[in-house]
Amino acid sequence: MYLDEVKQIVIDVLALGPAGRSLDEHSALLGSIPELDSMAVVQLIGALEEQFGFAVDDDEISAETFATLGSLTAFVKHKLTA
Repeated sequence: MYLDEVKQIVIDVLALGPAGRSLDEHSALLGSIPELDSMAVVQLIGALEEQFGFAVDDDEISAETFATLGSLTAFVKHKLTA
């Protein structure tokens, strides 16, 4: 349900352009996309907070959250239903 929105945010924040269209829920993010460095993670979290209207605490952020587009989407869904 939120996959397309999260995907678009990832594409926009990381400036992936047309290459980002091939991302799906199984696409690896952290460690696989060179643009996704520590600063980009901070920007991505900020964009997700702004888009979906929730706040992310530092202790909620883990490598598993950013492992795949699907895991990031699952995190967003969890934040919205918590």
